[in-house]
Amino acid sequence: MTDTVQTEAVSGVEIFVPLNKLKKSPKNARKVPHGEAAIDSLAASIQHKGLIQNLVVEPETKEDGTPTGCYLVTAGEGRRLAMLLRAKRKQIKKSEPVRCWLDTANDPAEISLDENVTRTPMHPADQFERFAELSNDKGWGAQEIGARFGVSAGVVKQRLRLGAVSPKLLQVYREDGLTLDQLMAFAITEDHARQEQVFEGLHHNREPWIIRRDMTAANVPAADRRAVFVGADAYIEAGGNIIRDLFSEDRGGFFEDAGLLDMLAAEKLREIAGEVQAEGWKWTEAHIDYPHAHGMRRFYPQTIALSDEDEARLEALSTEHDELAEGYSSYDEMPEDVAAKLEAVSDEIDAISAKRSAYDASVTAHGGAFVVLHHDGTVRVERGFVRLEDEALADPEPEAEGDATAPEAVEDEQAENGDEDVREVEDEDEEPGKPISDSLTRDLSAHRTLALRVALGERPDLALIALTHTLTAQLFYSYAEAGCLEVRPTVTPLGSHADGIEDMPLAAKANEAREAWAERMPRDVADLWGFIVGLDDEKRLALLAHCASRTVNALRLPWDRKPRSLQTADRLATALALDVAKDWTPTVDSYLGRVTKAHIVEAVSEGVSEDAARRIADMKKPDMAQTAEQLLAGTGWLPAVLRTPESEQPAPVEVEDAGTVGQPSEAEAPETGAEDGEASYAVAAE
Repeated sequence: MTDTVQTEAVSGVEIFVPLNKLKKSPKNARKVPHGEAAIDSLAASIQHKGLIQNLVVEPETKEDGTPTGCYLVTAGEGRRLAMLLRAKRKQIKKSEPVRCWLDTANDPAEISLDENVTRTPMHPADQFERFAELSNDKGWGAQEIGARFGVSAGVVKQRLRLGAVSPKLLQVYREDGLTLDQLMAFAITEDHARQEQVFEGLHHNREPWIIRRDMTAANVPAADRRAVFVGADAYIEAGGNIIRDLFSEDRGGFFEDAGLLDMLAAEKLREIAGEVQAEGWKWTEAHIDYPHAHGMRRFYPQTIALSDEDEARLEALSTEHDELAEGYSSYDEMPEDVAAKLEAVSDEIDAISAKRSAYDASVTAHGGAFVVLHHDGTVRVERGFVRLEDEALADPEPEAEGDATAPEAVEDEQAENGDEDVREVEDEDEEPGKPISDSLTRDLSAHRTLALRVALGERPDLALIALTHTLTAQLFYSYAEAGCLEVRPTVTPLGSHADGIEDMPLAAKANEAREAWAERMPRDVADLWGFIVGLDDEKRLALLAHCASRTVNALRLPWDRKPRSLQTADRLATALALDVAKDWTPTVDSYLGRVTKAHIVEAVSEGVSEDAARRIADMKKPDMAQTAEQLLAGTGWLPAVLRTPESEQPAPVEVEDAGTVGQPSEAEAPETGAEDGEASYAVAAE
C-alpha cells in the first residue's frame, strides 16, 4: 500500500487514492441518491469486513486535459459515501487510502449503468438461511449480526426467524409457491412439524391471516382472560412458552400450552377462594366459568347502622377528603405527599362505608361463595349461596308454610259435601268468640277485592307501588307469596338457547344491576312494602324498570308461535332505539359458520359492498366465513333477526270519555285473520 497517487492514466491497474481526492462522477447513472439506511449498512459492512469490492475510477482533468489530482468514481458511489460517513464518525481519516480500479478504456456512463443493471440479487431465502448460519455456527446474537450488516437487531431477529422456517417451506418459497407474507405467517412458531401440517391443510385461500389463525389454533391469545389473570411471568416461570409474531402486532403473543394455563388459573383461583373462605364462610368453590346450574338459594347482605363513633369518624374523613382534594382535578396534579394522604383517607372511608352492610351470621356460617374468572381476566367473587340441605339453618326467620294450603283443603271438602251441608254448618249454634265461617269470609273478601280494584284504578301512584312490590317480592324472595296482585313474572333462562351468553359482558351488566338492588333489599319480605314506599319516585321507577326488564322474552322458537308477542318486542326495541351492534358482532362462531354460503355472501354485500361479496363467492365455506368475519368487523352489520325496525308514526286515535265507550258491534269489530298461515288468535276476554 502507498499514499502516493498514480497520475499516469494507465487503464486496468489497482491504485490507492486518498478518500478526500475521490469525487462523484457526473456520468453516474444513478440520479436518485442512495438512502441513509443503505449508506449506513455499507459503512457497517466496511467497518467490520473492509472494502470487499474496489471502486472504479477515472482521472479528473481540466479543460486543457491536464489532471487535477482527483478521481471521479465511475462505479461505487455508495461505497464512497459510506467511507465519508465513517470519516465523519471519526472512524477513519479523511485522507484514508481507498483501493480503486483505474479504468480509462470504457465509457464511464456505461460502466455506471452496467453496475446497477447487470446483477442478480440474492434470493431472500438464501439470505435468511445465511443469517441463521451466522447465529448457529458462530454464536452471534442479533445485536452483533446487525452491527456487521448495518441493520437493526429487530430486522435481524425477523430474518433469523424466517431462516428457522422448515427447509421444505423455504424451498417452496424459492420456487414461488409462497409469498414472503405467507412465509412470515408460518414463522410465528419454529415448530417445523406444525408448519408443514398447516401447509398441507391449506386450500386455495392462503391469506396470511388464515395461516396465522391455523398456526395458533391450539394456542391461547395473550388477551384471553386466563392469560391476563395468570400473567406472562408466572406462565413462563412454570415452564410455559409464549409464541411471538415478529411480523405483525401480536398483542402479547400466544400462550402455547393451554392445559398449563388452565392449571395455573385454577390454582390461583383456589388460593383466592381460600382467602374468601377465611371470612367465615362454610365453603368456597373456584371455577374458571361461573357454574350457572348450581341450583342454590342466594342471600344478600343486609343494611346495618353505623355506630356513633364510626359516623363521626366518617364525617370527619369526608371533610378532610374534600379539603385535600380542593383545587385539584386528579392525583397527577397533586404533590406526592398530598396524593398519598388523600389515598389513605379514601381507603379509610371505604373501610368504614363497607360496615354499612353485612351478611347475617347464620348465612355466613352455613353458606358459601363462588370465586370465578370474569370476562376481562379479573376475579369475580359471588357470595351468599346456601346449599339445599343448609337452607333451614341459614334462614333464621323462615316463612310460615302450614297455613297456606288450609283454605284450599276446606274448599275442596265443601265442594265434596255440597252446599246443603255448608248451610247446615252455618245454621248451627256458634260458640262465643268462634270466627266467622270460611264461606262468609270468602264472600266478604270478594267485596273488598272489588273495592280495592276500583280504588287502585283511581290511584296510579299506589298502583305503581303495588305492582313494583308484587314483582320485586317474586323476583328477589324465592317465590314468596307477598303480593296481592295476581301478576306472575316469568324469567326465561337464555343459557340453553345461546351457548356462552351468560358469560358475556352484557350478561355481567345485567347481573350487576340485580345485585345492586338485592343488596339494598330488606332481609324479610314483610318489610318490602315499607322499603318500596320509602323510595323516591325516580328510584321506584328504576326498580320497576329492572323487574320488568328481567321478564322480557323475545325468543323466536320453532315450537312457540307467538307473532303478536314478537311484534310487540319489535315495537319495544324501536321505542328503546335498541342497537344490538354495540354488543354483538358477526363471527364464524356467532353467525357466519352457522349459515349457508348464500347468507354469507348476502351479509358481505349488505355490510361491505357487492364487489367484496363477489370476491369471496367462489371460496369454500370455511374460508368464506373467515374472510367475511374480517370484512364485516366494525361495519355494524346485523342479521335481520337482530335489527331494530324503523320508527313509524302512529295514526292519531281519538279517546272517548270512559263512561261512553261501549263494546264494538260485530260489524265494527276488527278482522283477526291469520297471517302467514298461522291460526287466528282470540283477542277478547270475558
